[in-house]
Amino acid sequence: MKITEDAENILEQMWVCINEEMNYLVNLSSLGLDEASPEIRELLETGNILLSDSLATLSEEGDANGRTVVRRRRLAERLLVDVLNTKERHVRSSACEFEHILHRGIDENVCILLGHPRTCPHGKQIPEGECCKKAREEIGHVVAPLSALKNGQSGKIAYFDMREEQKMQKMLSMGVLPGISVGLVQSYPSYVFDLNHTRYAVDSEMADSIYVRVERE
Repeated sequence: MKITEDAENILEQMWVCINEEMNYLVNLSSLGLDEASPEIRELLETGNILLSDSLATLSEEGDANGRTVVRRRRLAERLLVDVLNTKERHVRSSACEFEHILHRGIDENVCILLGHPRTCPHGKQIPEGECCKKAREEIGHVVAPLSALKNGQSGKIAYFDMREEQKMQKMLSMGVLPGISVGLVQSYPSYVFDLNHTRYAVDSEMADSIYVRVERE
C-alpha cells in the first residue's frame, strides 16, 4: 500500500535507526513525534510499524518498505552527484525530493545506469536490489566489459562501472545507455565500436567500464 511522502520519511529514519544504528526500539520523541502524529497513525494503519508505550519498531513489511525507501534515497544522491553534478550543499535536500519519483522499476534503471553502486556519496551502503543480484549472476555468463569482447562481437549495453562524473557525461553525450546495441570493431590501439550507426573510439580504461550483455554466437 502506498504511503505519503511524510510517512516514507519517518519510515526511512526508523529503518536507519534499527538496521544501521542498532536501536531496535525507536522512541517517537527522538523523531519529534508522538502516538497521535499523522505519520505514525498512517504507518500503524498500513502495518509498517508496531507500537508500544511510545516505542516503535518495524514490522516485517515495514522493514522491507523502509529498505526500499533508503535504497531510493541513496541512489538519488548517487545520481545527483555522479551524473547531474549537483553541488554537495544541495545533495541531501534535492535527493529527499527526487527519491519520491524513483518508483520501483525506475530505481532499478538508475541503479543499472550507475553500475550498481554500493555506497552513497556519504559512504553509506546502498541496499542491494534485484537488479544487482541479477547482474552479479550474469557477470560470469553473458555480461562482460567492452574490452573483453572479440572484434566483430556485439551485444547490448548492460551497465557502467565508473565513478568519475566527466566519464559518465561523455558516455551520455555519445548516447551510450543501458539497452543500446553495440558492436566492437577493433581493440587496438584504441577500442572502436559501432553504436546507433555511428562509430566511436575509447581508451582501455573506458572500455573496461562499459559492461555489455553479449549476444550468444
